[in-house]
Amino acid sequence: MSSAECLVSVAEIEGRGRSLVASQPLKAGQVLLTDSPILLYSPLPFISPTPTTSYCNHCFKTLLQSPFSPCPSCSLLFCNPTCLSHASSSSHSPYFCQALSRLQNSSDLLLNHPLERHAQARFLIAAFNLSIVSPPHFQTLLSLQGTVTDTDTSNAHFLHSLISTLCPPPSIPSIELIAALLAKDRLNAFGLMEPFNEHLERSVRAYGIYPNASFFNHDCLPNACRFDYVDTAHHNNTDMIVRILHDVPQGREICLSYFPVNLDYSTRQKRLLEDYGFVCDCDRCKVEANWSDIDNGKDGDDNNGEESEVMDEDEEEEEDEDEDEQMVASGSAENEDTDFPHAYFFVTFMCNVNNCGGTMAPLPPSPATPSNVMECNVCGNLKNNDAI
Repeated sequence: MSSAECLVSVAEIEGRGRSLVASQPLKAGQVLLTDSPILLYSPLPFISPTPTTSYCNHCFKTLLQSPFSPCPSCSLLFCNPTCLSHASSSSHSPYFCQALSRLQNSSDLLLNHPLERHAQARFLIAAFNLSIVSPPHFQTLLSLQGTVTDTDTSNAHFLHSLISTLCPPPSIPSIELIAALLAKDRLNAFGLMEPFNEHLERSVRAYGIYPNASFFNHDCLPNACRFDYVDTAHHNNTDMIVRILHDVPQGREICLSYFPVNLDYSTRQKRLLEDYGFVCDCDRCKVEANWSDIDNGKDGDDNNGEESEVMDEDEEEEEDEDEDEQMVASGSAENEDTDFPHAYFFVTFMCNVNNCGGTMAPLPPSPATPSNVMECNVCGNLKNNDAI
């Protein structure tokens, strides 16, 4: 498992399935995992206005300054000849290029279908391309968890007809295989987001399948969060980096939040049930389920949710911060039986930049000294936090 094999291990946890747990005590800011995607694909519909921002179709960096390098066959843009060359032998093989061109030229077949179906078609082309250029990675994709639903099967019938007719891979897939792939994409894909702008709503620039990160379960008060540096990293810019928020004891499960932490209870439950097929009963949800005004919270979205109304209670909670800080440091905050056991989390780990909604994690510590600088995983904001 990437660079952090000795830090976490895969374990079966009753009621949660395969999970990642700490193999040793972990320190705040510690890099837990660096994972590379085995598959990336654009979410853009085949019928759409010209996007306001363009991205390289291999590394997905923002295309800022021409000249760019177009594919000579399908005219997709790449940031430079090197990226185009790398793509031609991997993500943009002759099969992928031809399949994408045929779908683009027959986009009227998707005219009355939701945008999700366009993204699913792009995913399937990328998946079948993976089976051609890297069979071991395709087998890794097939090994990921994903329970097929009736919706997956229904969508698979249409997509099977579409792909088999327009762009069949060397081995024409069955409806059952397509349904299984759709389920794995639905439960395991991570979004690489557009650059943050506090005045604009962020969208997904690409979806990626990260095989090791797919083992992380969800918690509404996570003890880790993920970072990506798509536009700033010089090498492996689509890698996902997972860092620990606070000290975690050996044996504790490591969890991410599947969406911004400041979403209210009803929104979180709706998203988890619709997108992932489960109802969350974490400690935070158990508390918030009993709040009489739960439906009055502020909503957010994948990319730039507004701050939760609990942020308005910061001043009232200041006198309790020292106690809450000790609870988090000991890894027991989520088990404390109080009316608002997660007050310290919002004060410490929520970014306060307007329209951000990101989570802040300490920078990686040195061997002898913990870091007291926090970094937001959405806007990149840095702040000092001597409490760490």
